[in-house]
Amino acid sequence: MTNSQNNEIEKLDTKCGFVALVGAPNAGKSTLLNALVGTKVSIVTHKAQTTRAQVRGVVTLEKEQIIFVDTPGIFKPKRRLDRAMVHSAWSGVGDADLVALIVDAKRGLVDEVERLIEGLENYKQRKVLVLNKIDQVERSKLLELAKTINDKIGFEQTFMVSALNGDGVKDFVAYCADQMPIDHWHFPEDHLTDLTMALTAAEVTREKLFLRIHEEIPYGATVETESFKTQKDGSYRIQQVIYVARDGHKMIVLGKNGRAIKTIGEESRKELCEMFDTKVHLFLFVKVREKWADDPSRYREMGLEFPK
Repeated sequence: MTNSQNNEIEKLDTKCGFVALVGAPNAGKSTLLNALVGTKVSIVTHKAQTTRAQVRGVVTLEKEQIIFVDTPGIFKPKRRLDRAMVHSAWSGVGDADLVALIVDAKRGLVDEVERLIEGLENYKQRKVLVLNKIDQVERSKLLELAKTINDKIGFEQTFMVSALNGDGVKDFVAYCADQMPIDHWHFPEDHLTDLTMALTAAEVTREKLFLRIHEEIPYGATVETESFKTQKDGSYRIQQVIYVARDGHKMIVLGKNGRAIKTIGEESRKELCEMFDTKVHLFLFVKVREKWADDPSRYREMGLEFPK
């Protein structure tokens, strides 16, 4: 950094930085991100590993801007897509000003969390512990869990929150704001996420897809927005393709007499109308793309690096 840049930073009265939310699958990171931002920016399902790439939620206060990064759940990868997701999560850690380890307080110190703690020891970033889902655990057990985890690695602070009902969320935001470095804001004041509207629309449909057929179809499905156009009346015309790996999966997504995809489309359209505050014309198609998880262009579409 040059002397002029240093002088410019010294004159600033604003703060801005990145907080990486890391944890095992289903620790509640996406629900927490939505609670932090105050609106939905990351999809939430009961199916683990639905967050595939980093999703950034922006919280702008009076003088501070905090960019919370919802990373994919860190787990033991088995497939190429798994490796890309885990790599994305760890890169989010390395780029952050502050790292928050999110732990499902109900599940406690499981093997996945143990491995995460070991991995975090390799990063110099400052770290805090966030015990989530505290509404489901007795206080005495929470204190015991917090002590056990803190004995393993030196967290600067421990927060107990319920992302679902908002308990403790404001305290966590206030702490993060205080810790951010002096810098220009990275986003305009009214921005809540770095996702484009087309990507947001694809994520909403992917959420509805997983919620509808999570028991019947594996992770070999993705949603891409092929076109996103504004009509003369201000409404949006969105055309999306659900890609699956085989014909059998296509039949599941379509459902008997097209009922499944009709329901997915209706639910997605309803939420998109509310999010965009305008009428949405949504058109869904299902196509088979064998071995799409081995196609580098699909990874770029999802914001992931293609692993060798």
